[in-house]
Amino acid sequence: MIKHIVMWKLLDATQAPRFKAELDSCKGLVPGMREFEVATRVDGLEANHDVVLYSTFDDAAALEAYIVHPHHKKVSAFLGTLRESRAVLDYQA
Repeated sequence: MIKHIVMWKLLDATQAPRFKAELDSCKGLVPGMREFEVATRVDGLEANHDVVLYSTFDDAAALEAYIVHPHHKKVSAFLGTLRESRAVLDYQA
């Protein structure tokens, strides 16, 4: 199993709900995607990013299929205009 975790710091944190909605549209895009959870920063809890994606895939091929999927590429391009920075960690579990 491959875990794919991505965190974003936004240019404008008030855009977090929109950012989350766009990301949520990628849920279930490809076979082999097992989990897909998007969360936003919560006031009162520690955070140095505004949005996080936690997802799992059966294998590296399923993750790659997600990354190159046309809908994901379209969403990613749009979200790139809203973010200040992005951090990612993929690992095998």
